[in-house]
Amino acid sequence: MTTSRMDDCPQQTPLFTFGVIADIQYADIDDGYNFTRTRRRYYRSSLKLLRNARESWSESAVKPEFILQLGDIIDGFNKGQDASDRALHTVLREFSSGPAELHHVWGNHEFYNFSRSALLHSQLNSSLHHGSLHSGSLHPDSLHSGSLHPDSSSPDSLHPGSSSRGLGAQAPGSDIYAYSFSPCPGFTFVVLDAYDVSLLGRQESSEQYSQAMDLIKQYNTNEDLNCPPLIEGLQRRFTMFNGGFSKEQLDWLDSILSSADEKQERVTIVSHLPVHPRSTDPICLAWNYEQLLAVVQSHGSVVCFMAGHDHEGGYHQDTDTGVHHVTFEGVIETPPDSNAFATVSVYKDRMELKGRGRIADRVLLFPCLRS
Repeated sequence: MTTSRMDDCPQQTPLFTFGVIADIQYADIDDGYNFTRTRRRYYRSSLKLLRNARESWSESAVKPEFILQLGDIIDGFNKGQDASDRALHTVLREFSSGPAELHHVWGNHEFYNFSRSALLHSQLNSSLHHGSLHSGSLHPDSLHSGSLHPDSSSPDSLHPGSSSRGLGAQAPGSDIYAYSFSPCPGFTFVVLDAYDVSLLGRQESSEQYSQAMDLIKQYNTNEDLNCPPLIEGLQRRFTMFNGGFSKEQLDWLDSILSSADEKQERVTIVSHLPVHPRSTDPICLAWNYEQLLAVVQSHGSVVCFMAGHDHEGGYHQDTDTGVHHVTFEGVIETPPDSNAFATVSVYKDRMELKGRGRIADRVLLFPCLRS
């Protein structure tokens, strides 16, 4: 169950805390509007709201162990102005004076600005910076000069006690960006690649691109595939700005969750795209959300699924599993006099989400462990 009243919970010392922020989409351009011109976007002001979040986390009596950046860190408009590297440097510099390590999620705007290869060799590949990766995973020595300009003074320093298990150990040579880490005994976080199956970030000559095109054209017959299908309902998710999860990634997730089940760990899954239809507008859902939900529902260890992408945010608790699906409101569509970030305190039996500005407070009680 969930409640919006933190007063209902006894005061205790949390096991750990972490911060969450989504859809910053910074660009050094004037304000604009979303695709349908129904909501204003504050491109320059997003940096100020990030600064507000960073200052709040830095000044907190209990510092967060890490920050989840849920994707779309800079806006796609930067690409057309040859400003992608500069904009990313500006945002990462703001993050760098923060109190905690960063875990970056990739969204559609990452792929508007950079190739998948460049992202894998950049500071936005958090699996390079956290924990001891298994053989076959990407290694920091593979960082190269050029796009994204990796910096030896990266803010992504390893926090003592954290560990990660990279997807590369399960799929050598894979370019899927997915990994898990444990900030505290008994708790695991899994970062997923929601554009593993996508038209974005894939070479048009590749088999992955062809397969994604075949899939989307089954449901979307528009010439511009960024326009959703005319039919109402869940099929509207088949747009070019969404994507999905390959069988390889789903099998890897299944293995991670099986291990967590055996250890009776609590697992939080993180993705740019939401996967529960009641936690978001259908236009923002992952293409094969049903398959991802089926994996989650077959395990008892998952307690929460956190996502961005839908700038209006959303929430739903799955009645069958008790899993909380939290979609965080986007910074980019938050007025300059407000905020959009959260600090989450984790206890043995719950998470307490303290939102700022547009993000509501929530107490997320953990469902009973299922065998």
